[in-house]
Amino acid sequence: MTTTTTAALVPLLPFLGAAAGLLLGRRAPGLVRPLAVLPTLASAVLAVLVAWRQGGGQPLDAATRLTPTGSLPIDLALHLDGTAVLVAVLVGVVATCVQLYSTAYLRDDPRYPSYAALVSLFTAAMLLVVYSGDLMVLLVGWEVMGICSYFLVGHYWETEAARSASLKAFLVTKLGDVPFLIGILALAADAGTFRINGILTAAAGGTLAHPTLIALLLLAGVAGKSAQFPLHTWLPDAMAGPTPVSALIHAATMVAAGVYVVARLLPVFAASTAALLVLAVMAALTMAGSALAALAQDDIKRVLAYSTIGQLGYMTGALAVGDRGAAVFHLITHGAFKALLFLGAGVIIHAAGTNSLAAMARMDGLARRVPDAYWTMTAALLALAAIPPFSGFFSKEAVLGAAERAAHGETGGVPGAAGWIVLVAGLATALLTAAYAGRLWLLAFHGRGPEATGHGREPLAMNAALWILFLPALGLGLAAWKLPDWLGGHALTPTLTTSLLGTACALAGLLAVLLAWGRTRTAAARTPMGAVAADPAAAPYVSEEETIATHELAYGSPAAAQDPADPGRLLLGPLHRHAAAGFHLDAVYTALFVRPVRAGAQLARFLDREVVDAYVRGAATAPGLLGAAVRRAQTGNVQTYLGALLAGSVVLAVTAVLAATGA
Repeated sequence: MTTTTTAALVPLLPFLGAAAGLLLGRRAPGLVRPLAVLPTLASAVLAVLVAWRQGGGQPLDAATRLTPTGSLPIDLALHLDGTAVLVAVLVGVVATCVQLYSTAYLRDDPRYPSYAALVSLFTAAMLLVVYSGDLMVLLVGWEVMGICSYFLVGHYWETEAARSASLKAFLVTKLGDVPFLIGILALAADAGTFRINGILTAAAGGTLAHPTLIALLLLAGVAGKSAQFPLHTWLPDAMAGPTPVSALIHAATMVAAGVYVVARLLPVFAASTAALLVLAVMAALTMAGSALAALAQDDIKRVLAYSTIGQLGYMTGALAVGDRGAAVFHLITHGAFKALLFLGAGVIIHAAGTNSLAAMARMDGLARRVPDAYWTMTAALLALAAIPPFSGFFSKEAVLGAAERAAHGETGGVPGAAGWIVLVAGLATALLTAAYAGRLWLLAFHGRGPEATGHGREPLAMNAALWILFLPALGLGLAAWKLPDWLGGHALTPTLTTSLLGTACALAGLLAVLLAWGRTRTAAARTPMGAVAADPAAAPYVSEEETIATHELAYGSPAAAQDPADPGRLLLGPLHRHAAAGFHLDAVYTALFVRPVRAGAQLARFLDREVVDAYVRGAATAPGLLGAAVRRAQTGNVQTYLGALLAGSVVLAVTAVLAATGA
C-alpha cells in the first residue's frame, strides 16, 4: 500500500468509526467502546507509519478532481510534508488517549455512544484539515469541527452553563469563519487555484494582488478558531463540557487548526508586513492577558483554558516572526502536555468532588489519593512552565529564539518591531505562566484540612492515558535537534540568551508564587472554608455536570470566589478582580453587541406584532363588524323589511328631487 493510500485511510477510519457508532450505538451497546477506541487507534498507527515513510523528506502530493465548478476546480488533494505528518501523529495519539480515557470517565453516561461518535468525527475532521492540499476541502474539515464542538461542549445540555457555552462557542467561531471564507475565495481568485501548492507558488512569486487584505481576513477566522484576542472569550466557557472534550479541543484539534492553517500559508502572511505586525500584536495581547487571567481563576479547568489561549499566543507569535518550525514544534509539545493536564484535571475533579482550587486547598491527601495524576501532572506543569529539561522548555525557547533573531533583523521580510513585541511579551508571559502553573500545583495537591472524601483510585484506562502522554511531555523536547529536518525551518535548539532569560523568568515566577503561598497560609488557617466533596456512597460515579453544579452552589461563579489562601490574589493585588473576570471583555461585548442586537430584535418584534399584525387584525375585524351590523337587520319579519324598503324609497325620492332642484 502506497504512502498516499495509507494517508487517505488516516481520516477515513475515525469517520467510519463515527458512522458505525451512531448506527449501532443503541442496537449493540457492547460495540460502542471498541468502535470508539479501535478506529482511532488504527488511525494513529497509520499516521505514525505515514510519518515514518515520509521521513521529513520531499513533500508527497496526490490529487483527484472532486468536482468541476466552471471556474476554479476543487480537488480532493493530499499534501504530506514534515509538518502535516507530525501534526497528524499528534492528533491521532491525543484522540486515542481521549477515547481510552472516556471509556472510564463517561462509563455511566447514557449519551456515551453519541459522544464517542462525535469525538471520532471531530478527529476525522481535524485529520482532514491536516492532510488536505486543497483549501475548499480543508474548509469542510474546518466547519465539521465547529459543528462537533457545539454538540460536545453542550454534552451536559441539562445545565444552563453547557447550553450557553456551546452556543457561544459556535457563534464566536462562526463570526470569524465568515471573513475566513471570504479570504479563501479572495486568495483563490488571486492565485487562480484552491490548491495550497499553487497558492504558495503565487505568494512566493509576488503575484497576489491583495496580500494584506487576504491575510487579515484569514486572521479573523484564525482568531476565532484558535481563541486569539479578541475572539478568545468562548474557550474558557467551553469548560462546561466534559473534561476529555476539553483535552481534545485544547490540545490537538480545534484550537490548533488555526495555527496550523497560518503555518501552511505562512508565505501569504509574509507577503504583508502589516499582517505580520497585526499577528504579532494579537499574539502579545493574547499571551499576556490570558496569563494574567489564568493566575486569578478558581476553577481548575478555566486555569488550563486560559493557559491554552496563552500557549497558542506563543505559536502565533512564532509565525509572526516568520518561523513556522518553532510554531509547529510548540504546537506538538503543547498538545502532549496540555492533553495530559486536562485529563489529569478530570481525575482530580472526581477525587476532590469539585472544580474549585479554593476548595482543594482546604483538602488534605489529594496527592496520595491520586498518585498517578500527581506525578504526571507535576511533569506536565513543569513542561508548561518551561523548566528544563521538560519538553515545553525547548519549544518555548525555540519561539523566543526566533523572536530574538527577528528583533535583530536576522529574519528577512519580518519587521524588527514584530520581533521585539513577541520577545518582550513572551518573556513576561513566561514569568506569569510559571506563576499560575505553580499556583495550580500548590492549591490542588498541597492543601491542608480534612481528608478528601471523594472517589478512590481511578480506573486503569484513565491512568493509562495519563502515562502514555507523560512520555512526550517529558522527553519530546529532545527532538529539537532532529525536527528542523522535518519542519524545514531554522534551528530549534535553545540559544544561550533566550534560554537564560526565559528560564530566569520561569524561576522568578515559581519563586514569587512560593513566597506568596507561604504568606497566605496563615490567613487561610484563620478563614476556614469547607470543601465540597462528593459522597462516595451516593453513587458509584459522580458526573462532571453534578460536580460543576455543586461548585457553583457553594462558591458562586469562579470569578467571584474569595479565598485568602490564594497566592494569585496576593500577586495580582487590585488587578485580581478584573483578571478573574477576564478583564470584563464579555461585559464589553454584551454592551456593544448583545444588548443592541436584543434591543433590535425586541423592536422588530414590536413592529411585527403591533404594526404589521395590526393591519392583518384590522382587515379581519372590519368584515366582522360589518357582518354583525348586517346580521342585526335580518329579523325575519316581513313588515320590517317592507318598512325599510319604503323608507329607503322615500329617501331616494327626496334625494332625487333635491338634486334636480339644485341643478
